[in-house]
Amino acid sequence: MLLTVIAFVVALGVLIAVHEYGHYRVAVACGVKVERFSVGFGKALVRWQPKRQHPGQQTEFVIGAFPFGGYVKMLDEREGPVAPEERHRAFNTQPLRSRAAIVAAGPIANLLLAVALYTAVNWIGVQEPVATLARPVAASLAEAAGLRGGEHITRAGFDGDLSPVQSFEDLRWRMTRGALDGHDLTLEVAGEAGRPARQLVLPLSRMQAKDADPQMFRKIGVLAPLTRPEIGEVMKGSAAEAAGLHNGDVVRAIGGTEIIDGQQLREAIRASVDGDQPRVQAWQIDRGGRSLVIDVKPEVREEGGAKVGRVGAYVGAPPEMVTVRQGLVDGVWRGVVRTWEVSALTVRMMGKMVIGEASLKNLSGPLTIADYAGKSASLGFTQYLVFLALISVSLGVLNLMPLPVLDGGHLMYYLWEGLTGKSVSDAWMERLQRGGVALLLVMMSVALFNDVTRLFG
Repeated sequence: MLLTVIAFVVALGVLIAVHEYGHYRVAVACGVKVERFSVGFGKALVRWQPKRQHPGQQTEFVIGAFPFGGYVKMLDEREGPVAPEERHRAFNTQPLRSRAAIVAAGPIANLLLAVALYTAVNWIGVQEPVATLARPVAASLAEAAGLRGGEHITRAGFDGDLSPVQSFEDLRWRMTRGALDGHDLTLEVAGEAGRPARQLVLPLSRMQAKDADPQMFRKIGVLAPLTRPEIGEVMKGSAAEAAGLHNGDVVRAIGGTEIIDGQQLREAIRASVDGDQPRVQAWQIDRGGRSLVIDVKPEVREEGGAKVGRVGAYVGAPPEMVTVRQGLVDGVWRGVVRTWEVSALTVRMMGKMVIGEASLKNLSGPLTIADYAGKSASLGFTQYLVFLALISVSLGVLNLMPLPVLDGGHLMYYLWEGLTGKSVSDAWMERLQRGGVALLLVMMSVALFNDVTRLFG
């Protein structure tokens, strides 16, 4: 819990500070006087005023008690009287291009931060599972495409444009993009025993996926990388202990069905029920080079309204891992590409939610973000950097949405001013601001409802 709170607060602080620094830095460069730079709202916990600042600046820096936002307060005639000798330093007196640049700088700073974070991850390197597939889910798209489990995917892509697959997580990202965008994914499978590589197509366009959730991957049929079907730690008083299973047992078959990987073994255990009753099955196992047959009677548990089998043991050995690391230039380029891909996918998903082609369940709020912050931090430094990059992209894209209360809304005002030669009237500005606040509150309510449903539902 403490790690989750710390990871969440650090993430908010970094992302908000970078966003507001974008506004601040460009405002100073344009000659606008910045009166206050605040990370957080409410009572000031810390405040200071650096002695050495840019000429004409006496900016006060503040850290507020509530970290859910921030602001940069600039000299502006619309917010109070401005001395005649400083009028040229007021935000509202600046040329249109300067005002637009100052407003756009915040979201752009978040996108640049994402590039830097993805680049850092590429340079540092991250341990990820090898792109060797477990047995696909029965009657799934992967099974229909010809995957049987154990295939090593070397390349993948859309519309015949294939590129190397570096890890299972890389493949999973491409499947997510294909399913949400409605594009078929071509896979190149490495040949075995001197045989040439072959290609097959995952028909993801048939899915019409609306949610990037576990059910989407069950429909695709690719849930996990290949793992040895090995029994790990056996819990005391469990069905596994009662059957005589030991830590290190490798399961070769269940009821006459060959078991080739840990995911298939987990699925077989889940399915080992008849209604409300457990199904006793003969397990063929390898224990230290000896072949044994053991009858296993699972426990019946309810999950998501369905009855499933459980044996009370860790199932499946850790997958084979690979270190994914890029060179100096390639790391930067891949950081730019990943930021672009995530931004484009985010925009398309937002558009689909607006027209009803994607579920509003994809909206996430502070509770989900905090939960993911803690989980990513517990997995290691690089995973936390990936989390920060993803949230930074989301923050940058969200702020560019044409809602009046967001940076994108102000850019729409400036677009209108550039096209017509006159600014939006105060009356229209007030109406649009009210509408924008109402819409933003609705979005926040939906996101919070989704958070509660995910975490406590």
